[in-house]
Amino acid sequence: MKESLHIVLFEPEIPPNTGNIARLCACTGAQLHLVHPLGFDLSEKQVRRAGLDYWQHLNVQQHDNWGALKFWMQGNLPVTPRLFGLTTKTDKSYWDIQYQAHDVLVFGPETRGLPQGIREEINALTIPMRGDAPVRSLNLANACSIVVYEALRQLDSTDL
Repeated sequence: MKESLHIVLFEPEIPPNTGNIARLCACTGAQLHLVHPLGFDLSEKQVRRAGLDYWQHLNVQQHDNWGALKFWMQGNLPVTPRLFGLTTKTDKSYWDIQYQAHDVLVFGPETRGLPQGIREEINALTIPMRGDAPVRSLNLANACSIVVYEALRQLDSTDL
């Protein structure tokens, strides 16, 4: 199931989160997309340490902005992709989706989430949490892992 899913980090800010998500992509075969501007330099030690020695096993695409990502997808994916953005600003659960190969999972910057304009362009989903929870959201790398593995479970990714 190599590269059956696409993980987009829109303007990520925290190097260890990006490194951990890169490791997740290396372990699952998902393609990683980084949309600039990044809040760090990819050569930073924190990103490398979090990804350990997995960077050579990744298929990473970097895009100058959101428009460049959409343009890349039009010319490089075998199907019109379905884009799902994870946010706390919706009630629609990621559990309610039947995932398909080449789906695109979009995650926003850690401190501000996906901008409203992007949320309006894509299918907004959330990870359910307790209503009385004392926190606003999950860590970005954890949220990404939760959704990626649910999608892979549905896609019957027995070749992992």
